[in-house]
Amino acid sequence: MTDQSTFSWDLYYQYRKKIKKQFPLFWKLRVIKKPLEILKKEVGQGDSILDIGAGNRVIGEKIKKALGINYKSMDVDRKQFHDYHSLDEIEESFDAILLFEVIEHLDLEEGVELIRKIYSLLAPGGKLFLTTPNLYHPHRYWDCHHKTPYRYDELGGLLSATGFIPRHVYRIYNDAFLRRLFRIYFAAPLHRYLNVDFAPSILMVAQRKN
Repeated sequence: MTDQSTFSWDLYYQYRKKIKKQFPLFWKLRVIKKPLEILKKEVGQGDSILDIGAGNRVIGEKIKKALGINYKSMDVDRKQFHDYHSLDEIEESFDAILLFEVIEHLDLEEGVELIRKIYSLLAPGGKLFLTTPNLYHPHRYWDCHHKTPYRYDELGGLLSATGFIPRHVYRIYNDAFLRRLFRIYFAAPLHRYLNVDFAPSILMVAQRKN
């Protein structure tokens, strides 16, 4: 359960308003193909990265190979190889932490506790890269395993209230070249008019305060 003495929901709502001012138009958020293109800009060679909810480590291994990083994974699935199977086992700190398509599988209080734990595992100035289903997409969120939906302002408010500084928000959409070109440059006005998006996920980059 969330410790109400150390987490202020009132402060959370104030931060949500700030995030909306910082990123006022969702439709102007940059569209990227994959998180890797952002990681290449934000993560330095040799940095230590923890991948939480790493699954079969396929994505992580690609990131490790592309960036030349010190990569470790954590997942509760003990049938797969991981460096850690519980966050409570971890006694080291990291330059960056990946949390890809995980937080929506937790209820709200569990999500808050996870973000607070991640904050404690990051080195000062370390970065969190978090993806979650885009609620503007008509069906991306709907999955029987999903428990909590997050709009980008809600996510930014949660991160800010736990000590992070949200730096960037992106929409993730990867598709065949012509289809991607059509949707981004020609169909975008229609999507905006209908208040639906073609990007299935959002990526938020947040930094731990020094």
